[in-house]
Amino acid sequence: MKKSALSLLLFCLSFTSFAQIQPPAYFTAVNKFRQFYNADKPDSIFNMFSAEMKKALPLDKFTLTTTQLKAQLGNLSETDFLKFNKPLAVYKATFEKAVFLLNLSLNDDNQLTGLLLSPYKEEAATVPLDASVVETPVLLKTFTGSISGSLTMPKNPTGKVPVVLIIAGSGPTDRDGNSPKLGLNGNTYKMLANALGKNNIAVLRYDKRMIGLSASSTKENELRFEDYVDDAVGLINMLNNDERFSGIIVLGHSEGSLVGMLASRDQPVKGFISVAGAGRPADKIVTEQIKSQPKFLVDNFNKMLDSLKRGKITDDIDPALYPIARPSIQPYLMSWFRYDPTRVIKKLKMPILIIQGTSDIQVPVEDAEKLKKAKSDATLAIIKGMNHILKEAPQNREENIATYSKPELPLAPELVDDIVNFIKGIK
Repeated sequence: MKKSALSLLLFCLSFTSFAQIQPPAYFTAVNKFRQFYNADKPDSIFNMFSAEMKKALPLDKFTLTTTQLKAQLGNLSETDFLKFNKPLAVYKATFEKAVFLLNLSLNDDNQLTGLLLSPYKEEAATVPLDASVVETPVLLKTFTGSISGSLTMPKNPTGKVPVVLIIAGSGPTDRDGNSPKLGLNGNTYKMLANALGKNNIAVLRYDKRMIGLSASSTKENELRFEDYVDDAVGLINMLNNDERFSGIIVLGHSEGSLVGMLASRDQPVKGFISVAGAGRPADKIVTEQIKSQPKFLVDNFNKMLDSLKRGKITDDIDPALYPIARPSIQPYLMSWFRYDPTRVIKKLKMPILIIQGTSDIQVPVEDAEKLKKAKSDATLAIIKGMNHILKEAPQNREENIATYSKPELPLAPELVDDIVNFIKGIK
């Protein structure tokens, strides 16, 4: 997806944390590098080097290398931030003629100590379908475009089967639960569809609006939280008109939990499953997460948040906050922040299952407990050792996040059992 509102709030309801947003010094350095490179000013880039790097790569050699690079690749069009592990930041560098990974490191004086291009490879989903299931494409026409998805069905169903609609979490997430732009490659949703299919349960998962094969004429500043709800409602109605299904169960993951709650109201939904869903309004979670950042960022973000509460957009936002709060996505934030998940879940009348992992470093168990308290007749399943992408993971933050790019890791064992038992128990 383009630089859109779907990439917002990477730090809480998606897969990573605010600590993974590029530090301001790196934002400045990479933009200077692109500016000087495109302007044919290798000497200006050289002046950004540390003393050690200047010694290792003298100006004449660096100039020759840069000139050859420019001739082969052309200008540097975009540098999309992917991840940060001090002191290294990694960017997807899109040149006119090729795409590479740009690895950039700085010292404490914000001087370049490392600058390296390496091959860029889009991670592809590699989950093989079980022999007992089949997968077919699905396309839903909408007012602004279309939603593209995949329907996983038991190959030899015994009569009508229940169908689960998986609603993805925040960020530019595709139908498989992956986001190459963010370095997320867990195949979570595809694995879940495969596992449920083997249990005689159909699954529809889809690319979010403006992601993957889902097309939309909606512009970034026009996107609202309710648009995701409308997409889910459209898919629910489509499934309801399909005579192969005995009932619809909505499963919302992370931010998709709230989307699913809103979409399930007054719709033909027989069951709702919240997986790693927040139990507080998003603005409260964001405010809590932002506290660990430098004071100038905290102050700038809080100023913007106060303005949003008054219905106003803040144009003067620090560049370091652009991935989550640039002016063009603030209307989306405003539309999202007004919902309280505990109030919404109270209005649901169908059976509800709330699932939460103890190793989730994005959404704590307390949020699941808040949802359970708001809806006392819901079933609460706490899965020991399960993280935010529904895999087994340690509590250690770095080791936990490392699982997000390991598609070979299986789903947490209890997850599928809890979902299957819940669905089979629905009358």
